[in-house]
Formats: sequence, C-alpha cells, structure tokens
Amino acid sequence: MRILYIDIDSLRPDHLGCYGYHRQTSPNIDRLAAGGIRFDQCYVTDTPCLPSRTALFSGRFGIHTGVIDHGGIAADPFIEGPERGFKSALCTTSWMACLRQAGFRTVTVSPFGERHAAWHWYAGFSEMYNTGKSGGERADEVAPVAIDWIRRNGATDDWFLHVNFWDPHSLFATPEAFGRPFAHEPLTSWLTEEVRQQHWRGIGPHSAREVSGFEARPNSHFPSQRSEVATLADVRAMLDGYDTEIRYADYHVGQLLNALADVGVLEETAVIVSADHGQNLGELNVYADHQLADAVTTHVPLIVHWPGVTDGSAGRTDTALHYHIDYAATIIELAGGTVPALWDGVSFAGALRRGDEEGHPFLVLSHGAWSCQRAVRFGDHLLLRSYHDGYHGFPPYLLFDLVADPHEQHDLSHEQPDLVGQALTCLDDWYGRMMATATHPQDPMWTVVHAGGAFHTRGHLPGYLERLRTTGRTAWAEQLTAAHPREAAPVSPSPRS
Repeated sequence: MRILYIDIDSLRPDHLGCYGYHRQTSPNIDRLAAGGIRFDQCYVTDTPCLPSRTALFSGRFGIHTGVIDHGGIAADPFIEGPERGFKSALCTTSWMACLRQAGFRTVTVSPFGERHAAWHWYAGFSEMYNTGKSGGERADEVAPVAIDWIRRNGATDDWFLHVNFWDPHSLFATPEAFGRPFAHEPLTSWLTEEVRQQHWRGIGPHSAREVSGFEARPNSHFPSQRSEVATLADVRAMLDGYDTEIRYADYHVGQLLNALADVGVLEETAVIVSADHGQNLGELNVYADHQLADAVTTHVPLIVHWPGVTDGSAGRTDTALHYHIDYAATIIELAGGTVPALWDGVSFAGALRRGDEEGHPFLVLSHGAWSCQRAVRFGDHLLLRSYHDGYHGFPPYLLFDLVADPHEQHDLSHEQPDLVGQALTCLDDWYGRMMATATHPQDPMWTVVHAGGAFHTRGHLPGYLERLRTTGRTAWAEQLTAAHPREAAPVSPSPRS
C-alpha cells in the first residue's frame, strides 16, 4: 500500500472547483475528487498552523496536548512528568509512529518543524526533508524534492509520503511568469463596497485598515498583498492573489500525480488532499489571515481517493461532521494499524468502506494564537465564543447560520437564544469530557488568556490604541481599553536594583 498526503497550507474549500467555486482554481484536485470522495464538513480541532498540525499528528485536541498558541507556554506539549518512560507517549502513539508500527516507511517533505520549532512534530517519521525556507518556499521549491523521492522510491511498497505546499499562505508570491489567470473573472459577490466600508470603520489586526498586522505597512516584495483594503481594487488584488496561489499549488499537485504515473503506481496509490486551516478573506473583517475559531478558519477541504476503498463511491460527497484528527485515525485503520486508546480522533474507516456516512453530532473548535476562542459547529450553525477577542471588538457570543450566511455577516445570537443555549450545552459537555480525560489539570486556553492574550497580539494594544485614536476610531479605542485594562496600560520598565 502507498499513501500520498498532500497538505496545502491555508487552503479553504470554497475556493476549489470541486466545492463549487466559480473560478477554475483546481483542475487536478477536482479530478481527484471526481474519482474519490469529497468531505464537505471537515474541521480542524485547533488553529492555526502549529496547533493544527500538532493535533493532527498526535491525534489529540490542543486541550489535551497543551499546544494551542504560536509562542509562550502553550506552544509546546505538556511535559509528561515522572510517569514518562524511556520513550515519551508521543514517540509511540503519534500518527507516524502508528503507521511505522503497521510496517510503513514514513516520509515528510516540509519545513514545518523548523518554521514553528515544532520538534515534537517529527515523532515517528523515518525520513525528513526540510526544504529550507521556513515556510517561505513556493510549490516549485517543494515539489521537485517530493518528485525526486517518488522517482527513487515510489515503486516500493508500504510508504506514506507527506508533502506540504505553502501556497496559498500569505504573502502571495506566485512567480510573475505564471500570469494572472483570474484578472478578468468576477469576484465573490458578498464582499461589496458597502461591506468594505463597514470593515474600514472597524478594527483588529489584519482588518481592512491594517492588513499587514496592526498598521498599514506596504510590502514591495509582494505587490498582491495589499497593506490596506481601501477600494474594491484592493479586494480584487487579494482574491486574485489567493486564487492564483491555489492554481499554482494545484499545478504542482498534478506534477506529483504525474510522477506517480511515471513509476507506474498512480492507480494503486491512495491520495489525500487537505489543509491545516482555512483563510479569512474579509470574513469578520480579517483579511488574508487565520485568526479565529470561526467556520472560515477552521473549515478545511478533505478529498480521499483510495483504490479499493472509494472505487464504488467515486464522486460521492460526505456531509457528516468530522475533525481532521478523524481522518488521521481512519488512515491508520485502513493501513492495518491500531488507533491508540488516548487518541481523540475517531476512525470512520468502516463507513468509508460501506460507502455511507458516520460523523459527530457536533464539533468543538479552538483558536489560541491571535484570539482566544472556542466554537461549536452543530446543525446548520456555528456559535463563536470569545474569551479574548484578539482586539477585534467581538462580543462574547456570535451565532451564524452557515447555510444561509456562509460568510458570517449576520449575528443571530440575540434572535435565537435557544440555539445559543443548545451550543453552550454542547460546549460544556465537551469540556467536561476533555478535562476528565486530561493528563494535566489546566486548560491551556486560560493559560493564554491570563498571559495577556495570544502570542501574535500580546503587547500590541498600547500602540494600537494610539493608531486607532489618530485614525478617527477613538470610540473603538475606548471600548478596547475598557475590555482589556491591564493590557492597555503601557509596560513600565523594571526598576534598577
């Protein structure tokens, strides 16, 4: 058995043709979907990059691993303590360790471990190929390494190859020679001039007036990445840049598939395409970034083309609710391995073989690197619970109908308090089960909140308040000051001894 897992950073499903997008961004991925199964409701337990891949490769929620942030205490796994044996639990229970125990050669082509100093992420890999630019590399710098490995080893049996493309993660850096394939195609219809103006009056890192972070800082090296969204032309630059990067990554997906065909194993290789998280493109006034536990940041594509398993279901769409750690558990089972008892991920291999659906009644999704939030995905809705708003001015609760309002423009929390209560009951049920089975008594979400917020926003509020006041948003500055009095105070220098 051979398994190719294509991991495309920041890829949101609704910008792929096979998920109904009006632009032709993904012809190669679309062909895989046509010959396999497309999962419509796959969500990441913890976002963004470091928490997501830590959860995926450990099979466990961030509340159990301790990793929910990009820096600080909650960016490293909990220390096991005196009960740690000669080998750590991750050494024997990680996704790759389970596949190695099932007889697989496990290989990664990715700079991810170095980018996030995620040394725990390497657990269980037989071979690691670091493409060397800490996530700044384009697909044309990653694909040749993977293709070389396939040419040398693809004809052998029992391997798992993880290939990590960073396009379309901002900043958008597709080569100019690739052209502008979407320059004359229509934009998404929801982001109108009226919406843009509303966002312009709003606040937050990577909002319409601060796309580069907490200020409007142009980047001459990446002209597609605007520093502010002052016109609909800036909206087009962002959307065209993002979609072109998807098309560029998709081209290199095709090159990987061609390499498998060249060594004669394409028809007998399982191919999975997914992502570590999505990418907000204006939703909730976050532009070209991934800062929330909302449906846009947490929703990822999942396409499974598995010879002998999905053949009878080619082109089928699975609509059940799944976590990304569920498909890791599923791959272990399909590969003949055993899913560890401590995993939170639940295999749906049986349903996959039967050609039917088997998912969760609801999902709980977390974010701790820009904001501190948990969300409940249930029915047609998502409840977003903010413990720390990441300086976006969010209220504690937001409720969205994702079928009627996929871009999260209309908060229903005051109109439908019964649904808010239903979601909070789900959250409480999940939280009780998680803490009852945790190896450590602390919830890392509160570690981050008490540290002054998430890593990417911590310490930025005093300077941002000054910017808000000088750009005519004094009322917002006062609201943030009232919401975060300790963080709003300038840091005093330590007294000399």
